[in-house]
Amino acid sequence: MAGSKVEVRPVTTAWERRQFLLLPWKLYQGDARWVPPLRGQQAELVGYRPHPFWRRNRVQTFLAYRGGKPCGRIAAIVNYDHNECHKENRGFWGFFESVNDREVAARLFDAARSWLEHNGMQGMRGPMNPSLNYTLGILIEGFDRPPSFMMTYNPPYYPELIESYGLRKCQDLYAYEGWIHQLPEVTARFGPTANQIIERLGLKLRPLDRKNFLRDVEGFIDLYNKSLMGTWGFVPMSKEEVRHVAKGLQYLLVPELALGAEIEGRLVGAVLCLPDYNPRIKAIDGRLYPFGFLRLLWRKDKIKRVRVLAANVLPEYQRMGIGLVLLHGLVPKALEWGIKEAEFSWVLESNWLSRGSLEKGGAVRTKTYRIYDLE
Repeated sequence: MAGSKVEVRPVTTAWERRQFLLLPWKLYQGDARWVPPLRGQQAELVGYRPHPFWRRNRVQTFLAYRGGKPCGRIAAIVNYDHNECHKENRGFWGFFESVNDREVAARLFDAARSWLEHNGMQGMRGPMNPSLNYTLGILIEGFDRPPSFMMTYNPPYYPELIESYGLRKCQDLYAYEGWIHQLPEVTARFGPTANQIIERLGLKLRPLDRKNFLRDVEGFIDLYNKSLMGTWGFVPMSKEEVRHVAKGLQYLLVPELALGAEIEGRLVGAVLCLPDYNPRIKAIDGRLYPFGFLRLLWRKDKIKRVRVLAANVLPEYQRMGIGLVLLHGLVPKALEWGIKEAEFSWVLESNWLSRGSLEKGGAVRTKTYRIYDLE
């Protein structure tokens, strides 16, 4: 089997799509740290079910076979929104999985590269699953613990496979960790400053509005869109994407762990935290139906680890300390919930402002993810 020929084929049939989606269960068998994706969501993000991202953009998935059995996969992605926004003609790749075999990886990258070139793209960047607004990156440091909710995981041999093809580092992303025992010291250090900023700017902090929950979530995500303009690689989500993401998050978010900052009634900043659902997703094996959804969401207050998904401030209000105020505002609820630890992820290595704020607050960098380019 090991010496048999590697064959890479474009995914065209329903059976091949099923093989593509289920391959990780085969590759990660026995890996205690791997967490399966939510199956329905994965089918949407890879383009096998309707999703607003794919209304304009294009994808072709490929499977590698050896001895007739799947041993690797990749998606080639044309992101017209990115290329229009950044004045590029760049291709993307994502959803990469492979056995520890350079030939398999090389054949997959050949297939993605060829398809992208055929579609007029020059070079390729990834992994994007399928874009910067979703999961991305290859884990290169921090294999000692499982990933947080909506963060990627892969075996330690992936970076070597990718780099052996000639792909080179484009940008790193970091995950930071903070612990409950740090809160008294952090509160003592930054509490007075946060209160001064609140008074000076006339800030009002509020949780998500339970009566208008979906509308409020959409507003928070819309602010995320506006706040990241000018950030490396960022492309705003369409209104349809914002609505779709908001609907997906409305059941997962805890209103008290999502704060908005308003000045004269205008939302100028927001922080979104999510309980780390990954242990529960592992327990239901990524299946939400028929009863997985109930098991996922039952007694969310029992989850004592959170992921700080985003802390965003409108560009004209950045560097005023509003991000500090938002994180400080979460402290009372974190203590009430008995949260033991939080992961702040992800943070671009080029985002010195956010990195500096986290490190000054005592957060520790625990994981590094990498995005690669092939020019």
